Amino acid sequence: MSSIKKEILINASSGEIRIAVTEDSKLAEFFVESPDQERNVGDIFLGKVGKVMPGIRAAFIDLGFPQDAFLHFSDTNSYGTLASIDDEDSDIEEDDEDNDNGSSSGSTEDKIRFNPKELKRHQEVIVQVTKEPVGKKGVRVTSKISIPGRYLVLIPFGKKVGMSKKIYQPKEKYRLRKIVRSVLPKGFGVIVRTVAANQDEKLILDDLNKLINEWNKIEEKLKTVKAPEILYKDASTTSSVIRDLLKVDISKLVVDSKKLHKEIRTYIENTSPEYLERLELYTGNQPLFDAFRIEKQLNDSLNKKVWVKGAGYIVIENTEAMTVIDVNSGKYAKEKEQEINSLNTNIESAKEIVRQVRLRDLGGIIVIDFIDLYEEKSRKKLYEELRKEFRKDRAKVTVLPMSEFGLVQITRQRIRQNILKAISDTCPMCAGTGHVQSRSGFITEMERWVQRYKGSGEKLNLVLKVNPFVYDYLTKGIFSRLTKIKFKYLISFKVEVENALALDDFKFYDLKTGKDITANYNE
Repeated sequence: MSSIKKEILINASSGEIRIAVTEDSKLAEFFVESPDQERNVGDIFLGKVGKVMPGIRAAFIDLGFPQDAFLHFSDTNSYGTLASIDDEDSDIEEDDEDNDNGSSSGSTEDKIRFNPKELKRHQEVIVQVTKEPVGKKGVRVTSKISIPGRYLVLIPFGKKVGMSKKIYQPKEKYRLRKIVRSVLPKGFGVIVRTVAANQDEKLILDDLNKLINEWNKIEEKLKTVKAPEILYKDASTTSSVIRDLLKVDISKLVVDSKKLHKEIRTYIENTSPEYLERLELYTGNQPLFDAFRIEKQLNDSLNKKVWVKGAGYIVIENTEAMTVIDVNSGKYAKEKEQEINSLNTNIESAKEIVRQVRLRDLGGIIVIDFIDLYEEKSRKKLYEELRKEFRKDRAKVTVLPMSEFGLVQITRQRIRQNILKAISDTCPMCAGTGHVQSRSGFITEMERWVQRYKGSGEKLNLVLKVNPFVYDYLTKGIFSRLTKIKFKYLISFKVEVENALALDDFKFYDLKTGKDITANYNE
């Protein structure tokens, strides 16, 4: 059993449910479930092929979302491989014995297992969401369908029995395989999850029957629906967190809602009764997240600058292509102790960086600029420390050794939007950049636009739309800045307020047609 004390805290309010996972009282993971942020990962759809693009080995699938889903050819189940699930059990060991279950042929299987090179427009396919949309990109999907339960993951049309690599005892592996194989219907594969180890046979078989019934419902639905249509809705964020995270190393599960506490209690009674004593209903006077000092840690997670106790601070910058993290000592170190001080600062910072990466759910490419280390043994020690810390992470992570420039490159599996996007909106003033143009620069840019428009010879009835703060700045006084521009270029136009515009943005419209003509006269 891990020496780290892990707890799950669930705060429910009328608007949303917030889930915090702590390690030694430090916030390690955070999830939000709210009506306006619907969770799609794990959902199964009957989709319709929109575009097939062999050049990038991908197809775009219409699921009824604003953006088409992205299906890479490597995510198709054309070869009957075991699907994987996005949690710490996804690193599985396939059973060497094929068991020759075979798989029944039929229209359902044809929609799951297909040759991606033969995909055609408007073809119906069954896919499962693996990643939430990021920015302007749609969800990512796979045809390797899997339905996760508490102890097992069902693979429709699979042939193998997979076993989590975290089940180490050979006797237990044999027992679990025997249990599953004794009742597993023809045409199904299964992954046995870590939490199944040492569990009662009845609980495992009940889980299997439940999963097979879910698949039977999907097949029944397929007979009557047309694409695009949802076939299966995965568990809510709360249910999936309990399903995937409630393990031996969780010492306490605290809920502050009587209704939710009752629902969770019923689920645990049916699936893992041995964990009932760890479930608590919080009845304190203080808010739950205040009592466990979660709120402050959550607010700190939104800051670019994060202080590391006794080791300076780190700065986290998100860009379109990657996340960049800079490590700073914050204190002057004597030259003779420079290597030791730098290593200690880097190691403490590495621990905090891994915690922040998990907490913020940063994905894709992450580049860390550590304080320079000159000795190879120091670099190696830092690299090993990073790898050790990332073993706590449920996402798939690859860490490369430190480069000659003192940079460490990391790739981390991206499943959903990071916490910053989940609990905050883009600033309407700066459009997310953190900077706005100076007022004098804004006036100059707008004046250049007016000059280009005047030089074009066109004569339109114009209306200028700006942010409310900019409106006050432009129209203040008898001889306002706007009046001076109108006199200078002998032009007339109306000015209106548009709240959605950033402080350094403006729009000119043709009053007659309502068409935005700003871009027509930009450089």
